[in-house]
Amino acid sequence: MSTTHLTLTTASLTLLSLVVLALIHSRFKRRLPKDIQGPPSTSFWIGAKNRLKSLIHRRFNSAPIGNEKDIRYQNEVGDQEFQWLRQYGTAWRAAGCMGEEVLMVADPKGIQHILQGAGYNYLKSEEDRQLLRMVSGDGLAWVHGRLAGDAHRRQRKVMNPAFSAAQLRDFLPLFHKRAAKARLVQRIEEEITNEDTSEPVLNVAGWLTRVTMDVLGEGTHIVAGFGYEFGATDDRKGDLMKNLEGIFVESTLYPSKLDLIVKSFFNAIPSGLLYYVRHFPSREYRRSREWLDFSRTMARDIVRKSEARVDGKDVMSVLIRANASEDPKSQLSQTEVIDQIATLILAGTDTTSITASWILLEIARHPEAQIKIRDEIHAARVRVTARGDTEFTIADLEGLTLLQCAMKEGMRLHPITWQLTRLAGMDDVIPLANPITTKSGQLSSIAVRKGTRVKISICAYHRLPSVWGQDADQWNPARWLNLDNSKQASVGMYANLLNFSAGVRSCIGWRFSVIEQSSILASLLEHFEFALPDDAMTKPALRKPSLVMTPTVEGKQGSWLRLKVKSLA
Repeated sequence: MSTTHLTLTTASLTLLSLVVLALIHSRFKRRLPKDIQGPPSTSFWIGAKNRLKSLIHRRFNSAPIGNEKDIRYQNEVGDQEFQWLRQYGTAWRAAGCMGEEVLMVADPKGIQHILQGAGYNYLKSEEDRQLLRMVSGDGLAWVHGRLAGDAHRRQRKVMNPAFSAAQLRDFLPLFHKRAAKARLVQRIEEEITNEDTSEPVLNVAGWLTRVTMDVLGEGTHIVAGFGYEFGATDDRKGDLMKNLEGIFVESTLYPSKLDLIVKSFFNAIPSGLLYYVRHFPSREYRRSREWLDFSRTMARDIVRKSEARVDGKDVMSVLIRANASEDPKSQLSQTEVIDQIATLILAGTDTTSITASWILLEIARHPEAQIKIRDEIHAARVRVTARGDTEFTIADLEGLTLLQCAMKEGMRLHPITWQLTRLAGMDDVIPLANPITTKSGQLSSIAVRKGTRVKISICAYHRLPSVWGQDADQWNPARWLNLDNSKQASVGMYANLLNFSAGVRSCIGWRFSVIEQSSILASLLEHFEFALPDDAMTKPALRKPSLVMTPTVEGKQGSWLRLKVKSLA
């Protein structure tokens, strides 16, 4: 081996060692107050050794697993965090990789401060940003924003008109076309007819993904999407469905220990260099890369076919005008336009359909509630027909009180985004609505130093008895009839829930998603009866901890929600 080669190798190892030491040193400087309680740590590299190995995936039962693995390898979302919530209160210390101390928060006042009050002073971690960048590119989900002219503010300002409350009136006919009259109900009827059994069991999650994809894609000359017909509901699945199916499970579920350690360095590496981690030859990175490359190719085709549409308020018109703008404050580059489309395809399809799947599961579990919801829909249909209309308006859908309560309760119990990570951009004090008991007394606020990693446990917040009542672990849609949120910290965008996050990084399309789900669920419940399959106890729908909490079934790949479906025609 040449002297030059040895010198370069030595220099590289020295540089790497310095980076590691600097990272470790910075983490010890960011210690949380000593008396905040949390699960014990026995492993410097990965964190605390898990005491509940029975909760962890069987492949790793014999391995010493830390807090990161405790969370990432839960059999189901919440198995670990619900226990910590009961044991330590609404905020606790957790051990991260490489000696990092992480503050986990499920407190409403603390969450409100982090997501809303502090604005851009709590930024997404580079680990989370890169996960999103690998599947959606440099769109809204990835861009940062603390300065006045930053990319996130600019992109969000450009996109807002396409998702305003006024635009919902234009969205609705497309929802009805795809869900009601149309293709979804008709296609499910056809599948039921073709089954050889009197009680057919269908993968409802698959159908919901198809219809949300078509709603997003079609929108011709009007509204919702790109004027691009995907044909997913009509079984013209093509490459899009093949590439999209199972994306979150296959790219983010159960990362390796090495992957967790590597990602712990991301905050010390410039974003420009982090872009190239997508080329790592592991399962997670390869799957994400394949999807993003495919969605970018499709996005370019959509742009090419939409270049003449510049006068509307639909998504494509907004994007094309922004690309042509000469004002830096309202301009999007060609790459940004492409990646906004890639982002919206992913966010507007899987996230909405997965949420609707969980809601439908709870409705199927509670047949008495399902009957009452269906009766409410039928009564509303009579009123709509009597006034000479053929479809529900937004007011009609919002007036379906029992359905709206069921939707909120399903979203509360099954938040598909179950955790958010933020980094403190400055020394700060996080207030708490529920004081926590420490080794030296009670704390009603927690001091954090700049750079501290804070994890918001959405699944734990959604189960807080102090917010939702003593039966917070139970399905009870009636709670929404009398729930008084005026006495609680204002946390989320919708019903004080965190499914759409909150503050400056809240979901831009949350209104779109809520109305779309209302329309689809009303249509399905009007035409079909849903029930659990006979093997629901032995093959339950599992809440696996991938980036998006997707319903899965043992032995099946991707998103699966098996329900008995009976036609009411």
